[in-house]
Amino acid sequence: MEIGPVWASDILKHRDVVLSAYGPALERAPKGGSTVTRDIPYGSHARQVLDCFVPDGATNAPVAIFVHGGAFVHGDKRLSSEVYDNVLYWFAGQGFIGINTEYRLAPESSWPGGADDLSLAIAWVRANVTRLGGDAGSIFAIGHSAGSTHVGTYAYDPAAGYLGQGLTGVVLLSPRLRADVLPENPFAENVRAYFGDDASLYEARSPLTHADASALPVMIAIAEFENPLLDLYGLELAHRIAAARRWAPRFVRLAGHNHTSLIAHFNTIEDRLGREIVEFTRRLV
Repeated sequence: MEIGPVWASDILKHRDVVLSAYGPALERAPKGGSTVTRDIPYGSHARQVLDCFVPDGATNAPVAIFVHGGAFVHGDKRLSSEVYDNVLYWFAGQGFIGINTEYRLAPESSWPGGADDLSLAIAWVRANVTRLGGDAGSIFAIGHSAGSTHVGTYAYDPAAGYLGQGLTGVVLLSPRLRADVLPENPFAENVRAYFGDDASLYEARSPLTHADASALPVMIAIAEFENPLLDLYGLELAHRIAAARRWAPRFVRLAGHNHTSLIAHFNTIEDRLGREIVEFTRRLV
């Protein structure tokens, strides 16, 4: 809570403080009961790899594919020795097969490269998950920050061409759903690196623009203390989906949390967000 009110004044510094604060708790967190296989290729690029977390005795298990953030030009499926593994360990503990995906970064990979990589990862899961004890008909994509951009593009943007194919539902955490280069956005240059220099294309390339293009079930979560504008975009997507479908999607605002702790708290004694996600998925399988 001390960092929360000043979170946006130095996001990278405060991110590191949060990671350090959660580190000891995550080191002690349960990690047994599952088998982890790392760096499995799902494509030909060096970053097109994934880690697979399979709970012991998995049979017809649902699948949670996690897509990390990093403001389009940074990021790794292991942000620290504990994060983002903690997310997949937690889901494996709930009986899911957890998939932690890596993807290509901008400027090498530009829009819609993140969605294209997610498509390849989903194809790998659908081809392999049955032999791992999973259910190829129950696959959920969970994106955080820029990872939510890629999941949102995959789910909603007709120009990308996927419209959620192969997914049962999506979960968007602290989502960046607009390609904006506003003065409020501290990562505006990163947005340009991924979405291109032509600002006239940004509206069409924003997942928010196409919220009514897919009926795919969605859950949205934001933190009380967000990177600038991300809470607005999460609320806007919820409103647009509600207006289009005439009912509101599941929406969570996690009090006391910031953009990083929203993810770093997985696999600790606090599990409200995780329980909300599990409840969302169980209504669909």
